[in-house]
Amino acid sequence: MRKAIALLFCLVAPALWAHEGHDMPGMSMPKGPDLGASAAIDGKGRLWVVDAADGHVRLRHSDDFGRTLSAPVAVNAQAEPIYAEGENRPKIAFGSKGELYVSWSQPRAKPWTGFVRFARSTDGGAHFSAPVTVHHDRAEITHRFDAMAVDAQGRIVMAWIDKRDLEAATARHKPYLGAAIYTSVSTDGGVTFSDERKLADETCECCRIAMATTPQGEIAAFYRSIFGDNIRDHAYAVLHADDQPLEAQRATFDDWHIAGCPHHGPGLAIGADGVRHAVWYEAKDKPTIHYGQLEPGKAPVHAQVIATTGASHADVAVSSRQVWVVWNQVNAQGSALMLRESQDGGASFGEARTIAQSKDAVAAPQLLLWQHRAFVAWNTAAGFRLVPTEAL
Repeated sequence: MRKAIALLFCLVAPALWAHEGHDMPGMSMPKGPDLGASAAIDGKGRLWVVDAADGHVRLRHSDDFGRTLSAPVAVNAQAEPIYAEGENRPKIAFGSKGELYVSWSQPRAKPWTGFVRFARSTDGGAHFSAPVTVHHDRAEITHRFDAMAVDAQGRIVMAWIDKRDLEAATARHKPYLGAAIYTSVSTDGGVTFSDERKLADETCECCRIAMATTPQGEIAAFYRSIFGDNIRDHAYAVLHADDQPLEAQRATFDDWHIAGCPHHGPGLAIGADGVRHAVWYEAKDKPTIHYGQLEPGKAPVHAQVIATTGASHADVAVSSRQVWVVWNQVNAQGSALMLRESQDGGASFGEARTIAQSKDAVAAPQLLLWQHRAFVAWNTAAGFRLVPTEAL
């Protein structure tokens, strides 16, 4: 009974905030507004926001921390279908010389399929290159839920959820749960991408991949994987941009058994001291957002519950000894943007407080850092908001 309740919750809950294309045949979900957006703040304090409208990924910027936004620039000149949901939204990153990199997942004709797309600007976002498909595999299958980061050497590291191995196993009448994760790297600023490499088999189908930079300048990934018979815990790996092997290790041990994707990807932030701060969601007993410091192969340390019933889609950021965790919380007025802070490196957290409220549909919050301050990018049906985390 407990597992049945958890499964029912996980299939219905995402419709309360934004639609996700669920990888379960025969099931349809209400279509809500496409609110998936990503944001980043550059070294000069300019905020950049990407989202999607009318078949275009659009780029806007703000020089007053989100109070006003510029007119949008179309990243893709030719319109195309674009996934713009909370777990599968356009992404933005900066190159080492001020380049702007944008990625997104493009739906194909068949259900739950997609291509990972990429475009770049070398003139401050005024113009973008024609979009390219990152992966060399062109089968009309799932290549989507893209994640993007730039390492200390300026290499663009991409990762995405991919179903080529599921298709191959099905053709051989072999069992295969979920999907794989594949990666690719560009060493020339996005002009070309390497042949893709598989990171892991049997990972969750529709949960976003979290990325963060290690103190060594490499990119790490934290993602929901599948262990045994549909135990949907998380794994951690460093996505080496050279020829080093890619090795993933289990990193959470909640033993949540669910035969489907809960549409709740994790968050990851790595401090200058190498501590891997993480947030994740599970609903084995009740919907719960956890915080912990990852020790891959072992249970997280300083593990603690951040929020429970009504909480969803958390993110985490760290600067020195200060750690921030934000999430969406359903309440009688709609959705609240909630915050808990730690002043001791994540050993303990203060009480939760509301930093914003929306009566409209909302997307997953994203924490941004600038000069040791934390802001939350929060897209709502009423418009994009950049919310400071300082006490109001």
